Amino acid sequence: MSVTVLNPGLLTTVQDMGRVGYQQFGVSVSGVMDPRAASIANILVGNEEGEAVLECTMMGPQLRFDVSNCIAITGGDLGPTLDGAPIPNYAAVSVQAGQVLRFTAPKTGCRCFIAFAGGLDIPVVMGSRSTYLKAKIGGLEGRKLQKDDVIGFRDPKTQLKNMNDRNLYPEFVPRAVYTVRVVMGPQDDAFTQKGIQTFLNETYTVTPEFDRMGCRLEGAVIEHVQSGDIISDGIAFGAIQVPSSGQPIIMLADRQTTGGYTKIANVITADFRILGQLKGGDKVRFEKVSIAHAQDALLTQRAALRLLRKSVDR
Repeated sequence: MSVTVLNPGLLTTVQDMGRVGYQQFGVSVSGVMDPRAASIANILVGNEEGEAVLECTMMGPQLRFDVSNCIAITGGDLGPTLDGAPIPNYAAVSVQAGQVLRFTAPKTGCRCFIAFAGGLDIPVVMGSRSTYLKAKIGGLEGRKLQKDDVIGFRDPKTQLKNMNDRNLYPEFVPRAVYTVRVVMGPQDDAFTQKGIQTFLNETYTVTPEFDRMGCRLEGAVIEHVQSGDIISDGIAFGAIQVPSSGQPIIMLADRQTTGGYTKIANVITADFRILGQLKGGDKVRFEKVSIAHAQDALLTQRAALRLLRKSVDR
């Protein structure tokens, strides 16, 4: 009851919602880069939302199914095919033993998430199956997938209830400029008024220096009152560091646990779905919102997930 990796793609790892509670010991949370997309994929195949998925970056893997199972692929459109025939994103798909899942090329976004009905047979390390590449823990031997890897299924399903209704219109829409909502702080007082206005009014470009740890942007310099250095403190997913160079860095899933650069703002949780799909050359603008707005946006997303679950499991 497994799937065999014929080609691992550019960067394919096992991820779930992250290794929460260990940052005090220097262990990164890790987890999926687009929690909403991963949750939807799991709901479509009848899993709990926090079940482990395969996160695929830019060029997806080639996987041969050694047993029949149902899958769902969400997030960016990397051109999934089954035995050469295109299959839909954001839909539950029945895969037969011997069939091969491949990806042609990125069409939208840069990351997709593959959920497998019944879950992956991956050990739990510190409460999570997520791969933390830097520390080489979690996932499949703490590394990205390699050719000839075999990943087991815990409880594969050949069919799912209401199979024809387990689909959703793809959510990620490419834009000329992506607007990302932020809550200011915790060190926004380290910036001049001019620096704050620059941050909120200018457009920034994603540089080639982006990975699961962080995303460097370039654009107008954000002015500090003095410098960009502080005594190191904790870093959250979506924290926007601005070192003395004045160029922002968005911290992502594999971020370090602490950092010594001023953080001007934090991307709201509801917009992590945008961060997870950014790639080199994309344009980004920041929109200031209140904590209440950020909470409402997250609650709205969670309500939508509950509605999706209810509609497919009725």
